[in-house]
Amino acid sequence: MKLKLFLIGFLVIGLLVACGSDEEESEEQTDNNASEAEETETEEETDAVSTASIVTTGEEFSAAVGEDGTWIIATLNDVTVEEDLVVAGQFHNQDDPEADIYRKIALYEQDDDRNITASFTVEVPTLTIQSENTLIQGGTVKGDVVVEANGFTLHETATIDGNLTFANADAETNATVDGEVTGEVATEE
Repeated sequence: MKLKLFLIGFLVIGLLVACGSDEEESEEQTDNNASEAEETETEEETDAVSTASIVTTGEEFSAAVGEDGTWIIATLNDVTVEEDLVVAGQFHNQDDPEADIYRKIALYEQDDDRNITASFTVEVPTLTIQSENTLIQGGTVKGDVVVEANGFTLHETATIDGNLTFANADAETNATVDGEVTGEVATEE
């Protein structure tokens, strides 16, 4: 966001300087400026692809965790979802196909130094994790969590206010649970 504001400010100053100049711009200079503007727009579009899906409602959260959702889901407030949800699909860190498979549910806000400044709760009857390497960080999932995929991580800043159930021994063995679980932790097999 700061980058966009900086670029807009830079373009406005450039426009003022260009309009205030007594010299006429050559056609080549005009083409160069248009090209730079197109590059800036392309960079901004690329940034939009790799940014988080910011959610504020249960409906938005439900869409973001689905197969057609995003690699990172971030809440800006507490969210309640009435039905069971499945975190599904294969996503890569920063949406880069060359990067590791990764999914993140960020239940917090942070400052410029990445310190958590506010934590939020997602209330859902059951959240089933089917996406590999899913990380829950910085807030609370109020409800039961069922892990069917490998690489699940409950960050030390996150809490499951409910039960944590692993669908099989592999899912449990490959999980990292550093956060708090208020209910039972069990494996189905």
